[in-house]
Parts: sequence; structure tokens; C-alpha cells
Amino acid sequence: GENGLLGTEEEEIIIPAIKEAEKKGIYAFGPYASDGFFGSSSYDKFDGVLAMYHDQGLTAFKTIAMEDGVNFTAGLSIVRTSPAHGTAYDIVGQNIASEESFRKALYAALDIYRNRVSYREATANPLRKQYFDRSSDNVKLDLTKDDNEDIVMTTV
Repeated sequence: GENGLLGTEEEEIIIPAIKEAEKKGIYAFGPYASDGFFGSSSYDKFDGVLAMYHDQGLTAFKTIAMEDGVNFTAGLSIVRTSPAHGTAYDIVGQNIASEESFRKALYAALDIYRNRVSYREATANPLRKQYFDRSSDNVKLDLTKDDNEDIVMTTV
């Protein structure tokens, strides 16, 4: 931040990571200063916000969405979501907690899990690209062979 005065992570790590994500077709933007980003309601234009540190994003997030926000921890092999209010032990049994944030966290976890399963299934066994002479429309390609085996084309 501050043109390298407070560190070089933005230039050396964050911006290159965003550019790499963009090359892969991922809509990624930033970096943004947390105070200006949340203070100006810029967050309304995004589906999600990734903060580099817990307190950097969560403090503003809890201020804005304590009743219905969902915290998702990215980068884990398991799905981890939580209500914006966390465990809220201080209000247990007092009938004052809103169930909305918990419900949204649960449904978000289910959606994320289903998306991961769907992605794994879609990419588990992709079709091999096969190129062959299309001089005749009655050629049948045997796709049961591995990549390193000879491709056999038969005429039907």
C-alpha cells in the first residue's frame, strides 16, 4: 500500500494474482483499500469480497451485514461458512439472535459443495480432442483407446 511505503505485497503478489485470474476467465478486481471500499458502498457492486487478513474485511463486513451476512473461508479442502455473528455465545438462550445469517450460511455451504461436486464431475474425464481427415462422412472414430495408443478409424 501507499506506493510501497507500507509494503510491496500489492505490486508483487496481489496484482499479479488478479491478472492471472483474469487470464483464466475469472472476474477479479482490485486491490481496494478496505476503508474506502466499504465506506463508499462499493461492495454493493460485487458478489463476493476476498480480504487478505481476517480483520481487514470482517470488521467492515460485520458492521454492514451482522444480521444476514455469511462468512466463507476460501482455499480450504472442506467447505466452511459461518454466520456473520459467529458463534454468538454471548446471546445464546436469550431469544434475540436472528436465524437469517445462520440459514444463509447453511444454504451457501450447500451451494458451494454442490458447485464443487459439479465442477469435479465436469472436469474429471474430459473428452480428448481428436482430429482426423473428414474426407468422408461415414468414418467412425474409436474413442476407447488411450491417448498413447494408435487411433483406429473404421468406415461404416
